[in-house]
Amino acid sequence: MAPSREAVRRAAVGAATTAGWVTALGAVSSVSAAAYFARRVLTPDRERPDDTEVLAVDDHTVTLGITADTVVPGRYGLWLDGTDGHCRLGDVVELDEERGRVTRELLGVDFGHLTPGFARWNQYYYGSPPDRSLGLPTQHVEVLTELGPMPAWLVEAEQPTDRWAILVHGRGARREECLRGITPLRDSGINVLVPSYRNDPGAPSGPDGRYNLGLSEWRDIEDAALYAVQQGARELVLVGWSMGGAIVLQTLDRSWLTGHVSHVILDAPVIDWNDVLSHHAREHGVPAPVGTLSRTLMGRRWARRLVGVHDPVDVAKTNWVARADELRHRMLLIHSVDDEFVPVGPSERLAEARPDLVRFEPWETARHTKEWNTDPERWETAVREFVSL
Repeated sequence: MAPSREAVRRAAVGAATTAGWVTALGAVSSVSAAAYFARRVLTPDRERPDDTEVLAVDDHTVTLGITADTVVPGRYGLWLDGTDGHCRLGDVVELDEERGRVTRELLGVDFGHLTPGFARWNQYYYGSPPDRSLGLPTQHVEVLTELGPMPAWLVEAEQPTDRWAILVHGRGARREECLRGITPLRDSGINVLVPSYRNDPGAPSGPDGRYNLGLSEWRDIEDAALYAVQQGARELVLVGWSMGGAIVLQTLDRSWLTGHVSHVILDAPVIDWNDVLSHHAREHGVPAPVGTLSRTLMGRRWARRLVGVHDPVDVAKTNWVARADELRHRMLLIHSVDDEFVPVGPSERLAEARPDLVRFEPWETARHTKEWNTDPERWETAVREFVSL
């Protein structure tokens, strides 16, 4: 949608005041570029393209083309034929940089057919619900929200308990992202609920069909918490990956149920969306003033039609370094210094600002939300120890 004259006028005046770079002649193109970048950030990716080439397969190994992901140590998965197949991969066996090939252990084909061709990298490692992936009894339940019922998985602890954990996946991810956290929590005597939230596949869309960076999604997690309380939960552990961390932080801030929360675990979380969006603007060659204007447009009520949102998305409300003194819950913060997607800086600064609440576990080597993959024993030990406190 082309920006209206009034929108252009306001954006030009506002940007000239705050950044001093937009001229009258460049206002239309600048606003259009900023609105496009904002929409890209807020629009769910309905389909993910294949990003990995399978070159050869045998009984025990898979040879892949080299990418930034395929050479990192650890355990990972591959989606095959879209999502009709899935296999699990182990560590690197051989790296041939000259030929652009890396050979990894083949740990199992869960379903579908693994053949040479193209596939999609899966950092979740698991590719199915908990009953199929982990062999754990799983209830497929629904959480009633303001938008309608949302599907969820419930994995109960071996013994009856009033401790529940709610696991929240990240932007563009699937619930399978959370499966890596189920075992250490269940082993600690905690029931585990893995809910969907608005705009997920199989869940209702939000009013605008856009991500709101946690500023609306938290309401669905509040409803998941209410479901747990209605089922007998007296203590809640909130766990979030990436944007799931931003959703958890908004839940802590806004929900009437936060008094039930005892522990918070965040993996590669978005602590400050302004920092993350600035990083991605640089990575994609977006001029800094355009990136700044895009974040301004997200938060302006008059610019909702430009950005395509139902309610303004005020990025400033997601800066938990600036809001550190508002936090009240014990937190385990796991984040890799080599995270290429959500820079670790805000996590480090939050830990420095609130050493009384935040236990920071820095990782190395792992790319975004892949800390468990590179060292599952350390990850699960840290979680078990934290929830026992």
